Amino acid sequence: MTVRRVVTLAVPGDIRTRTGGYFYDRRLIAGLGELGWQVKVLELPASFPDPDPAGMQDALAALQAVPGEGVLIVDGLALGALDPVGLRQVAAPVVALVHHPLAMESGLDPARRDHLHRTERQNLRHARHVLVPSPHVRDLLVSGYAVAPDQITVARPGTDRPRPGARQAVTPPLVLSVGILHPRKGHDVLIRALAAIADLDWQAVIVGGARDPGHAEALRQLIVECGLADRLRLAGEVSEDRLDALYRRASVFALATRYEGYGIVFDEALSNGLPIIACDSGAVRDTVPPEAGLLVPPEDCAAFADALRTVLDDPARMQAMAFAAASAGRALPGWDGTARIAGAVLNAIGDT
Repeated sequence: MTVRRVVTLAVPGDIRTRTGGYFYDRRLIAGLGELGWQVKVLELPASFPDPDPAGMQDALAALQAVPGEGVLIVDGLALGALDPVGLRQVAAPVVALVHHPLAMESGLDPARRDHLHRTERQNLRHARHVLVPSPHVRDLLVSGYAVAPDQITVARPGTDRPRPGARQAVTPPLVLSVGILHPRKGHDVLIRALAAIADLDWQAVIVGGARDPGHAEALRQLIVECGLADRLRLAGEVSEDRLDALYRRASVFALATRYEGYGIVFDEALSNGLPIIACDSGAVRDTVPPEAGLLVPPEDCAAFADALRTVLDDPARMQAMAFAAASAGRALPGWDGTARIAGAVLNAIGDT
């Protein structure tokens, strides 16, 4: 019997990238290390999930060089786009870490969506096991990717407790949104919804890096066209201290996401006691308690505006939702549980 206590986590690009998926990966690495695993990070070309032929060749060569006596976790941002023939030549047992299926991304043309679906389906067959962040993603992989339920483990994200410091909600109320500037995050819907409630007194900040420069520029132009340049700011990526300060100053969290496989930022909002306005898409319904948030259909700017108005124009309701959010946030699990669940999967593979 071979006992494996070395794990390699393969991710596209810089593990320090500021997105929920990479944050999950970083916390998983730290947690597994605390459990006694030797964790190595394998950086694949940052062009995934759309590598050129050279990038694909480099990625497969790097994965095939991982020793067979270790365990290899491949982040889904790469795994779903890898050439299936090349992946089958990897010696190490593969664990897929699927934050959400690549074919669920926004803005894909039908041919690209179909290709990613077929490729990810084939590659998941090769994986010894699959880690996912939510029951929603598990159910998608079972129904749409032919993955057996007993081959999937839900290792939901943990939550960090807010740093010490009293809430300092500002006037006018601050609407905070956190998410990369990418079409899937629905910031264009949020901007149009805010324009529809311009008669109310509010200010807004969207925090997130410009992963899609063209989309980021379109958002800037939309803000100007909607006459919101003096009330709504794109803050870009910010430090943890700055983000903590924004959470403490905010009155409402709003993200009009078109799809989420989980949505770590919703847990952050709950733990900071913020009412949530979001879209009923993907795993959001399972993440946001009904007493703490209002969910509307994706793409519905008018409904999103109505939900914002409902909360901003009713201080008593805002306070009740904030209380419910804080209560739910206190009950959220920590990241140590995420690592223990993943570690049990790795132990089962390592003991074979």
